[in-house]
Amino acid sequence: MKKTTQRRPTMTDIAKAVGVSQSTVSLVLNDAAGAKFSEATRAKVHEAAHALGYRLTGRAPASAPVAHSPRNLIVYLADEISTSPHPVVNIDGARDAAWERGYLLTVYSTHGNAEIEAQVLRSVLALPNLLGVIYATVYTRKVNVPEALGDVQTVLLNCYTSDHSYSSVLPAEVIGGHAATEHLLAQGHRRIGYINGEPWQDAAKDRLKGYRQALATAGVPFDEALTRDGDWSSGLGFEQTLSLMREPSPPTAIFCANDLTAIGAIEALKQLGLRVPEDVSVMGYDDQEIARHTHPPLSTVLLPNYELGRWAVEALLQEHENHEAGAPLRKRVVKLDGPLIERASVAGPAADAPAEPVSAASPVSDTPSPRAASATPRSSSSGTRASGARRRTSKEAS
Repeated sequence: MKKTTQRRPTMTDIAKAVGVSQSTVSLVLNDAAGAKFSEATRAKVHEAAHALGYRLTGRAPASAPVAHSPRNLIVYLADEISTSPHPVVNIDGARDAAWERGYLLTVYSTHGNAEIEAQVLRSVLALPNLLGVIYATVYTRKVNVPEALGDVQTVLLNCYTSDHSYSSVLPAEVIGGHAATEHLLAQGHRRIGYINGEPWQDAAKDRLKGYRQALATAGVPFDEALTRDGDWSSGLGFEQTLSLMREPSPPTAIFCANDLTAIGAIEALKQLGLRVPEDVSVMGYDDQEIARHTHPPLSTVLLPNYELGRWAVEALLQEHENHEAGAPLRKRVVKLDGPLIERASVAGPAADAPAEPVSAASPVSDTPSPRAASATPRSSSSGTRASGARRRTSKEAS
């Protein structure tokens, strides 16, 4: 059992309380020039920050970023930025953490091109004011860190090495998948469908593992007929929901591996004449901006992109300070999880839903093979609350 400890409030907590994005909280609290928000939104953000006891660390004077070091530049090297909404929020967190300590953050995107990456590294590693590098990937995966980074302080964001020779920060996907499924179980659901992302990706494997672990903990047997492989898109979410609802005993709730898939699920259920959540509940994952604007608003698990970016910079600065002081450098692999965001897409199972017996659960496996089925519609007659707490799990690399 994990031990919980008191932690300082974060911008993620404020975003959850107000019902806005992490980036919005950052822009409001930092009084960003050109950011156009209503006075009501600004007031809500500041009120929530005050109520939670959040303190925005003032940045160091620009003339003296760090008194003991002339190095004031952090390079953020990403394989992709524009292909997903997540990296931008990672960068927001990294930028804020750097700026609050008096450092500058510069961002490069290589589009996963090794030649571009090598050229960028040749240029930035020659800069006399370079402090270190954040090496980031758009999806969680194992990487081979460029040899050129061996001589500079480097922290990995959303990626890791097989030997854990670099500190890295990752999302706690197993915990997130477990929390989402546990919430549906707590509402009384026993037949819970699951539409995954691309099954070869770490995030998809771990969210599925969390789903299976939650079922096992509750004594609900894993039913392969209730799982489908997706591709993170609303289109396949739509098709696979139709497929799930074609089962002889369809699910009363569907957990989708991301919010876009959940949007497709909601649309498919509407096409079948089913209401969300009165007939079928839908749970998402990520808490993208669009999750607030679906009909009904989508319950989901927040992917802590902002906090991942902050932690990467804070770890980099700590390692730099330890190196300057001659202290031991211990590499860490840290996983951060975000809270479950309750909105309006989840309720208890319908009164006429068939009861499922609770029995011993099937053994948990990391790599089940969800069935695929053709998507053929079947005929049918038929405010925001937040819960959960972000936890940190970490281990020191040997």
